[in-house]
Amino acid sequence: MVEQLRLHVADLSHLLPELTLVAAAIILSLLDLSLPKSVSRKVIGWLALVGVIVSGVFVVLQLNPAEPIQLMNQSYRVDDFGNILKLILLTGTGFVIFMSLGSVKEDDIPHIGEYYYFLLPAVLGGMVMASSGDLITLFVGLELLSITSYLLVAMKKHHHQSNEGAFKYIVMGGISSALILYGMSFLYGISGSTNLMQIAGSLSGTIGSYQPLVYMAFFLLIAGFGFKIAAAPFHSWAPDVYQGAPTPVSAFLAVVSKAAGFAILFRVFYVLFAFSAFENSSIQKDVFLTLEVMAAIAMIAGNAIALKQTNMKRLLAYSGIANAGYLIVPLSTYFGLVHTSNFSEFIFYLIAYLFMNIGAFAVLMIIERSAGHTELNGYAGLYYRAPFTAVAMVLIVLSLAGIPVSGGFFGKLYILLGTMETHKYWLGAVMIISSVVSFYYYFGVIRQMFMRSDYESAQVKVSIPLGITAWLCALIGLALGFMPQLVLKGIEHIFSLAGDLLVR
Repeated sequence: MVEQLRLHVADLSHLLPELTLVAAAIILSLLDLSLPKSVSRKVIGWLALVGVIVSGVFVVLQLNPAEPIQLMNQSYRVDDFGNILKLILLTGTGFVIFMSLGSVKEDDIPHIGEYYYFLLPAVLGGMVMASSGDLITLFVGLELLSITSYLLVAMKKHHHQSNEGAFKYIVMGGISSALILYGMSFLYGISGSTNLMQIAGSLSGTIGSYQPLVYMAFFLLIAGFGFKIAAAPFHSWAPDVYQGAPTPVSAFLAVVSKAAGFAILFRVFYVLFAFSAFENSSIQKDVFLTLEVMAAIAMIAGNAIALKQTNMKRLLAYSGIANAGYLIVPLSTYFGLVHTSNFSEFIFYLIAYLFMNIGAFAVLMIIERSAGHTELNGYAGLYYRAPFTAVAMVLIVLSLAGIPVSGGFFGKLYILLGTMETHKYWLGAVMIISSVVSFYYYFGVIRQMFMRSDYESAQVKVSIPLGITAWLCALIGLALGFMPQLVLKGIEHIFSLAGDLLVR
């Protein structure tokens, strides 16, 4: 067993994406200490972006392996489930770094160098979560992401809201981590192992004896992970944290942190409850019914509370809560004879979600720099002050709202069709109604830009990285709407259910 858990030198080649981020973070921290501030501020951000790109290249080179690579007795797996999610995590982080270049000021973040290289271990934690096949490696990745996220939220250390948000985040994050550990302890106690496949195998002979403990483990895990993905009713931290954190950090939490949480949700719950001794059992039905109810609550609560928001960061936080509900839907409608495209539906919408949210936060940073705040009225008359930025925001909002033809529309449509295939008609109805409700607050942003002429406001200055980010995200969201089948077929070509979700 000790030999199986040992990591050999030859295995390091499979960990090049992760090792690249580790090396980049160490090098950047040393450069930040040795270079003058005037130089380090300009250099470190670009070098951090290079590190993320190089890591992404190594992930691309590992796509479609002949067989999933198992390290340390399946504690860490290099498979296409993890590779696809790693590319999403790295893409989100790359955009966050890029749109921060020249936009993040020392008045807001006193230590800009730290901000850039803290993003690297944060995304590294998410990548470890995506490839974990063991509860221990899962928790290590989770805490690496969580601790660095706490520090990133508190970067605006001279701002009261940032300190308040960071305090709430660390307290609630600590509670959620405790819940996850407690749930894991039940699984370990029942099975005698922390390996997901071994846990699933050992449960086959102990269902009757330990059924209450299995339920307890599930509900503790879903509560802990529900916090990490900001899904109602575990969402209370999100609006305050998003509002207090630096805007690019809010974007990181909304996209990268949420995607990492979903990665492990998919891996853990499908291995333990979809393809195990629980198949077609009352436990399996209750687990996925709970996920369905959680998705419905998130969609309803997120969209309903967003209706009254006047701060754009809080509005995007509640929008993210509703989108967490949409992303849980394909997770809750598990694989069956009539529905096998859960993962591709989930990934397609996650990709669309990434670009429309990164784009929305990029435009918000432009407004924040010109208006000095993140209130919704900062968008007033944007079309007359920065027409190209306003047009990009319109395309982004159309995707967020799910208007044809956009990536957000087809993402929701595929999830809805999958829901109907599995006869979850009530859940499909919640999706439709909540999406219609969201039109009101999304189009409120457009109304501000076009119908609230505010010629007295200061001229809007758009930095090159922010402008490029906004337009890239807008155009990619539009492209996803014009060729959704191409993306779906690409995902299905890469992803293998038998090899990539630990089901064999």
